[in-house]
Amino acid sequence: MRDKDSLDEGCEKPVVPEKMTVLEVFTEDDRKRQETTPAPNAKALLPIGVFLVLYLGFGIYYTYVSPVAEHMGFYVMSVVVAFGFALMVAFLQNRSLKFEDKIHICALGIGDDNITVMLLIFLMAGAFSGIAKAAGGVESTSHLLLNIIPGRFSVPGLFVIACLISMSMGTSVGTITVLVPIAAAVANTAGFDLALCVGTVVGGAMFGDNLSFISDTTIAATKTQGVEMKDKFRTNLKIALPAAAITLVILIVFALQGGEAVLGHYDYSYWLALPYFIVLVMALFGINVFLVLGAGMALFLASGMIVGSLSFANAFAAMGEGTTGMFETMIVTILVSAISALIEVYGGFESILAFIRRHFHGRRGGMFGIGFLTAMMDIATANNTVAIVVAAPIAKTISAEYDIEPRKTASLLDTCSCVFQGIIPYGAQLLIAANLAGIGSVSIMKCLYYPYLLLVFVVLSILPEGKRQNKPYGK
Repeated sequence: MRDKDSLDEGCEKPVVPEKMTVLEVFTEDDRKRQETTPAPNAKALLPIGVFLVLYLGFGIYYTYVSPVAEHMGFYVMSVVVAFGFALMVAFLQNRSLKFEDKIHICALGIGDDNITVMLLIFLMAGAFSGIAKAAGGVESTSHLLLNIIPGRFSVPGLFVIACLISMSMGTSVGTITVLVPIAAAVANTAGFDLALCVGTVVGGAMFGDNLSFISDTTIAATKTQGVEMKDKFRTNLKIALPAAAITLVILIVFALQGGEAVLGHYDYSYWLALPYFIVLVMALFGINVFLVLGAGMALFLASGMIVGSLSFANAFAAMGEGTTGMFETMIVTILVSAISALIEVYGGFESILAFIRRHFHGRRGGMFGIGFLTAMMDIATANNTVAIVVAAPIAKTISAEYDIEPRKTASLLDTCSCVFQGIIPYGAQLLIAANLAGIGSVSIMKCLYYPYLLLVFVVLSILPEGKRQNKPYGK
């Protein structure tokens, strides 16, 4: 009988990797397909065209042609429904692939590690937002800051408050909802232009939306590019901070020329304001976002129960409502991931890349290409998170081909989407602000100093990059 060592002689032992991701254990065909670049095929972009026709078409029709009293025009056609039809179209394309193969391609796209992490963060961010709102943290924080600001500098003060609140909350719409009524009161008592006061709040809200660690745009931009939030934050800050500083100077000049607002006294609780500041500091120190959100929820639960604004039962109910509010964003992320996976296999992304290669050259050109793509997606969808999720896979490929750092790509995705989301008159931010102030959304556009300056500084951040030699594609 031969011993074990003699049996092993002459036999090749299989080499097994120490670690394998879920995607790496799929079939050899999957790996071959991932390694093969499909031929450019513009027809593969038809699902995106269908989405744009449905969502943008219905939005324009119900906003300007036949307004619906109980709905904002761009929210009559649900973004989920529009993407649902787009996914159907994607499945009807490319008959050379079986239905089961298309399902498998979608599963690969949805099952990406970064998509999974993004979905989990969305859930936690929703729960955090829910419990913070129920406890009264938003009102206490804004009221605390309002009591500190001198009446003459109420307008620049509103900008600073909007920046801090949106940084803490991670939502521009929530910030606008809280602060625009106060901005309208400031305009009334001090004789300032109402559009200026409202535009100031919108600008500050977009500052925080762009930089907040718990903003859905930050989550989408960083996780799709596989970068740390703190790295994207540092890159963003070099662009956003100069724009914010110049905006503040402009507003101070206006304040010195205008009257003095009578702000009065606003009730607040230090206990309810403190958790937001702790969360903001934790995020700035680069602590893991799951820990930041978990600590924030615990702090709001404790502070709400201490003050008496929140019961144990109400806290968990509010967290449930908050996560429910994130469902649409999560479903859109899943649908877009599935559609993107099919479009990529069909050659749609290659056709977009071919266009960018023809018109944008060098590293600088690649950055402008990412910015242009993101801007067009936001103008089309009127939703900055959706714009990022749609543009992200193409941006990631451009980043690799044009030798662009992933953190810069994430910064461009987030910043460009926030710039255009903050200035389009049919976006949720301007529509809600206009509705609360009782003015037209177009009238606010002339006073959106921060978004316009942010766009200028985005361009200025790209120009020094020069035309560095491209890396070979796929290297």
